[in-house]
Amino acid sequence: MLEEYVAVDLEMTGLKASRDRILEIGAVRCQRGEETEKFQVIVNPGIPLPEEIAALTGITSVMAQGGADLRRAMENFLEFWQGLPLVGHNLYYDFSFLKQNAVNLGLSLEAWGLDTLKLSRKLLPKEESKTLEALGLRFGLFQGQKHRALEDARACGRLLELLWREFGAGREELFAPTALEYKVKKRSPITSQQKKYLKDFAGYHKIELPAELETLTRNEASRLTDRLISQYGRMPKIGRHAH
Repeated sequence: MLEEYVAVDLEMTGLKASRDRILEIGAVRCQRGEETEKFQVIVNPGIPLPEEIAALTGITSVMAQGGADLRRAMENFLEFWQGLPLVGHNLYYDFSFLKQNAVNLGLSLEAWGLDTLKLSRKLLPKEESKTLEALGLRFGLFQGQKHRALEDARACGRLLELLWREFGAGREELFAPTALEYKVKKRSPITSQQKKYLKDFAGYHKIELPAELETLTRNEASRLTDRLISQYGRMPKIGRHAH
């Protein structure tokens, strides 16, 4: 069993690491089964918060807008993590977001990890649901609000310890971390030309842009421009800038 590890969970604005944003990072460092330190940060996604995500997590638009910028949040998390094995429920999903955003920011993230979802599928009855929420209710893993990153990370750590106590003897190989791999392509940031065009467009049409320009990628800025032109029409040629 792992002597020390970091259990991690993320809340996101959607399901795809290549397109959607990190909303919250929660993590706990555990040593010999005991929590020794915690980490939690709400991240300003720079885009309107989807209503279904706000309803699920309880994170409001005001909370999101007041969150940390992504670089500071990621750098602080990496400092907290310190290269320890990562533990998560459907870990590859959370890792894909961490890896994508690390690469976008020019940060290094190479990790080993252990997935409690995979463990649960191997060790628990097949007919039972293996979602963290279902297992949390069955085993009493939650002590706070579900669907918030820190409490879900804690529940994941508790689940790992429970599975080890119940099934670890003679099955040590199942609890060994493996290298986490996620192929990622760096997303280029918005260009200065795109920013100028969108600012001019917003000023001309007297509208508020639905995203913080500094957080957009080049492709996102291009799609946003096309969408706004479709909705409001093009600006006159004088003062127009290509995008």
